[in-house]
Amino acid sequence: MSSSVREIDLAAYKKVGMIQQKQQEYFAMRLHGVGGDFTAAQIKKVVEVAEKYGRSQIHLSTRQGIEIHFVHYTMLEEARMELEKAGIMMGACGPRVRVVTACPGEATCRWGIIDTKPVSQDLDKKYFRQDTPHKFKMAVTGCPHNCAKATENDLGIMGGILPHWQKESCTHCDLCIHSCPTQAIYQKSGEYHFDESKCIYCSICTSNCPTNSWVAAKKGYTLWIGGTMGKVPRLASRLKVLIETQDELYQLVERIIEYYQANGKKRERFGHMIDRLGEAKVKEEILSGTRA
Repeated sequence: MSSSVREIDLAAYKKVGMIQQKQQEYFAMRLHGVGGDFTAAQIKKVVEVAEKYGRSQIHLSTRQGIEIHFVHYTMLEEARMELEKAGIMMGACGPRVRVVTACPGEATCRWGIIDTKPVSQDLDKKYFRQDTPHKFKMAVTGCPHNCAKATENDLGIMGGILPHWQKESCTHCDLCIHSCPTQAIYQKSGEYHFDESKCIYCSICTSNCPTNSWVAAKKGYTLWIGGTMGKVPRLASRLKVLIETQDELYQLVERIIEYYQANGKKRERFGHMIDRLGEAKVKEEILSGTRA
């Protein structure tokens, strides 16, 4: 490593997503795009910067972001300024809240139950780059199809509905029984029922019913906590089902992040903190607003 590279504050650069490669004079520039969204003009600028400062190549990250690799350390600030003039901010790395990922949600997806993009933008605006004991990842997915992998994130938000059967319009075709992915719907004495202990709050029954006899009696957000992949993977646990208002959702998100900041050990992922403290205890204290 040259003496000039040694003078760079690598931690400060890493915090804003400029990450030193193993080729130590070169850096990867991680860009900030909430829910995987970039405008066509921004994409054109990314291509221009990659051609000018990198090796004419971009990398699409696993968190819906864009990275420009092989930017020489002497060109980092110049490349950064060009990107920021086009409204493209730098990303994040290290022990802090990362960019929020999201699926398209109800805006364009036939299965989408919630509008994912405004929620992901709200959370990103408030929490992006906040310091945490280890990396902290959030995802917003429109329904239990879970395309945005809410259960693999430290905090996941999933759209859901509570179904209700309307007898008057039903033709008893049994399509709901056959299409339910968890066999939660059954017929008894000429009427349809569902077992809520099996229901995953998806919209398959309400979307597929040809007579609209299955409707959403309740719609909201299901909150998952503690998911992580990596060397010691752990799927998230469900904290609360079908939260009906954004106010309550955002209040719980704030409690979750503050709880992790107060109780997590350095380099301990949120899910592993939950395992150490006990899932029941953590859930109870978050729901009650106790930090422990």
